[in-house]
Amino acid sequence: MIDVQLGALITSGAFIIIGLYAAIFLDNIIKKIIGISFIEEGANLFLIALAYKNGGVVPIFLPGFDANWFAQNSAYPLPHALVLTSIVIGASTLAVMLAITMVIYKKKGSLSATKVLGDSNE
Repeated sequence: MIDVQLGALITSGAFIIIGLYAAIFLDNIIKKIIGISFIEEGANLFLIALAYKNGGVVPIFLPGFDANWFAQNSAYPLPHALVLTSIVIGASTLAVMLAITMVIYKKKGSLSATKVLGDSNE
């Protein structure tokens, strides 16, 4: 059986590779944006996988806990905080990318990156 952390690392790598393929090789702007979102989610999953601790406890120190036991068994909270921040920033960035895509479509009439970048005569 595959380890949970190893599975998450492999999945995050797959997300990043799929996202890079979409962002570089696909012509549709919407598909490029989805690829960029895949890269972002792959990076978030990678950070979460690094913070995973098998049998770990939530890093909230409560009265009655032994300090040594808590230090050895609590999960590392910094990557979780970074991922929460990244999700918020990613959602707003995605909204801005989609809004710019709507403006490009209204102006150029196409979502093909080659057509949009090739029409410089207007």
